[in-house]
Amino acid sequence: MEHLVRVYNEKDRRTLEWLRRHVGDAAIAAAAERCSGPGKPYLSAVCRRLGVKAPVFSTSRGNAPSPVGEESLATIRRILAAQVTPTVSRFVAMR
Repeated sequence: MEHLVRVYNEKDRRTLEWLRRHVGDAAIAAAAERCSGPGKPYLSAVCRRLGVKAPVFSTSRGNAPSPVGEESLATIRRILAAQVTPTVSRFVAMR
């Protein structure tokens, strides 16, 4: 179904999954075809055409920090700390 509508992120994937269970593939395809404009329609436009409102999904899925993310944050903090230290030293020396 992703070939018919724009799917950019996990929320879009979950919305499309819900929509497929709720109204079916044929209804989604027909609504996407009725949406005007070039290219694939957004899921929100397809939902409006179908007269449904997608549920709000909880964001608890996938919120655990990853080792790569933690390492990247540690690197950023080191860089920022190195940049702040000379600035603070110069400021204190100026007093």
